[in-house]
Amino acid sequence: MLEIEKNIKEFLTKISFPRLSGTLHEEKAFEIISNRIKNLGLNPTIQNFKFSPFYSTWYPKISFLIINLIIVIFFLNIKHIIFPIILMIISFFALTLYLITRKPETIKVGKVLRSQNLHVQIPSKASESLGTILFFCHVDSKGQTFNILNRIRIIRTHVFTLIPLIFIIILKNYIIPQFSEIFLFLGMILFVINCCSTILFLFNFTNNKSPGSIDDGSGIVVVYELLKFFSRTSNKLNNYDLWFVFTGAEEQGTMGIRFFYNLIKYLDKTKLIIFNFDAIAKDVFFFPSKHSTSDMNWLTQKIFNNDIGLAINKNPKKIYFGSHSDGYFLKKKGLKGFGIGDMKSYKYIHTINDKIDKINVSTLKKLIHLIINLIKEFDIAFSLK
Repeated sequence: MLEIEKNIKEFLTKISFPRLSGTLHEEKAFEIISNRIKNLGLNPTIQNFKFSPFYSTWYPKISFLIINLIIVIFFLNIKHIIFPIILMIISFFALTLYLITRKPETIKVGKVLRSQNLHVQIPSKASESLGTILFFCHVDSKGQTFNILNRIRIIRTHVFTLIPLIFIIILKNYIIPQFSEIFLFLGMILFVINCCSTILFLFNFTNNKSPGSIDDGSGIVVVYELLKFFSRTSNKLNNYDLWFVFTGAEEQGTMGIRFFYNLIKYLDKTKLIIFNFDAIAKDVFFFPSKHSTSDMNWLTQKIFNNDIGLAINKNPKKIYFGSHSDGYFLKKKGLKGFGIGDMKSYKYIHTINDKIDKINVSTLKKLIHLIINLIKEFDIAFSLK
């Protein structure tokens, strides 16, 4: 076990450098991972793709501005012909923007960058497998003006002041205008807070300064160690195929997983189980999908009642709002499985402080041990059903 900890720390050190999506730094990280996989005697499959950073950088900011402009028009309620014209222009622009961004992977607005996905398939020993288990992590990292925790707070402030503000505008202008002065006062408070959140969001710029040890160097080393174990002939599963996936450009609108999904969308979703490892530092949070199937119920019970001394935390929030990941994208596609991360590490993610010293290597070791035992036991248990 000490050897595993040593290997984890060595790989984390090797992979902990800024590797922004679509840059030579991300390409270097993929080369390091690919060489390690080849040293295992395996030949990884590479899926190259192109993407535009417009969707993740400019689209949200433009959307925030459009919403604020519309709110200003209705809040002021000025009876002038120019305002309906402005509203029509804004609405046309918003509709055009929506149509352009319906499929982010097809956007060719602005600079077009290159990235890749890398994956390895380990087939089961059986001639016909019972299903497929997929392990995901993303290779890229990014720095931002605000860490992920504060960015989520900014987005939530914008949304949760916008909703009552719309309600106040409706009351003020159309239902009980006789109380417009009271609604004007309340609305101004919400409007100022909403504008402040918008301004902060506009000044949240992306950079290539975060070493990305937690996000997602931790996921990279976990998936690699799992691959190293299950790639050995004696450790192959009897009945389930395994996929080990390293995606690119996750931090730029989850672009990598959008392209990778094309490789698995033909598979039977009822026979797929995903594990997405994204940002694990010292604590482990599991985010199970809401599929009440026999395999998910079995896995969930085993995970939260493990006997290896790994404390598992549940996601305390009902709505995982303001944050997106490969696992979240796959969840929206109807796939079942688990997201694994550490919500307590959010204050470091996307900052220069996302370093190795924030990670408990022993926790990663225990997590790897848990997943190995879990998958081996699952292979036996569900082959008998």
